[in-house]
Amino acid sequence: MNLSDARWYLCIGLVDDLLRRVEQAVSGGIDVVQLRDKTDNVAEQRRVGPALRSLCRDLGVPFIVNDSPELAVDLDADGVHIGQDDVSIERCRLLMGSSAIVGLSTHAPDEFTAGLQTSASYLSAGPIEATPTKPGREGTGLTYATWAQAHSDRPVFITGGVNQHNVGGLIAAGLRHFVVVRAITESPDPQRSARALVEAYEAALS
Repeated sequence: MNLSDARWYLCIGLVDDLLRRVEQAVSGGIDVVQLRDKTDNVAEQRRVGPALRSLCRDLGVPFIVNDSPELAVDLDADGVHIGQDDVSIERCRLLMGSSAIVGLSTHAPDEFTAGLQTSASYLSAGPIEATPTKPGREGTGLTYATWAQAHSDRPVFITGGVNQHNVGGLIAAGLRHFVVVRAITESPDPQRSARALVEAYEAALS
C-alpha cells in the first residue's frame, strides 16, 4: 500500500480477542495496523505477533511494530514506529532496510523539521488533544497539526482523540491521515465503528 492513500491507522495493544478485533476493524476500513503495547510485555508480543502479521498480510494492510526495530525484524513486520526517545531512524534502516516502513512521532515544529531530514516514511503529529493513551503529554492543538501537514513532503498522521464526530472538522482544516485507538479498541463492534469513521471521512470530503 502507498501510505499516501492510507486514511485510517489503528494502534492496538494486547487486548482481548486481538485478532478478531483487528480483522473486523480492517474489514470496516482500517488501512494500517500497529501493535503498540506500552506494558513492555515483549514475550506476549512475540507470541501473538506472528499470527497478527499473517492476518494483516492476508487482509492486505501493513503491519507495524511500535518502538523496537529488533522486535519488528523478529516478527517480520512491514515496519516500525518510533518516538523521540527511541532509537534513531538510521538504526531502524540499518536493521530493517530501505524498503521498510519507518514512522516517527513528533509533537512540536522543531521535532517535525528534524524528522523531515531523515528517511522516515511518514511522520505523526499530535496528540492534538490530551489522551489517556499518551499519559502526561499535553495536547498540541490543531494549529500544530495543520502546520505539519502544510510543511510535509510525506504523509502526516494526526493523533489524539480522533473519532467519527470530530474528523469532519479535521478534514476541513486540510488533514487527511488519522491514527485511531479508543474508537476501535473500546468499541463493542470494531467493524461498525471503522465503517463509521470511513463514512464520516467521505461525508466530510463531499
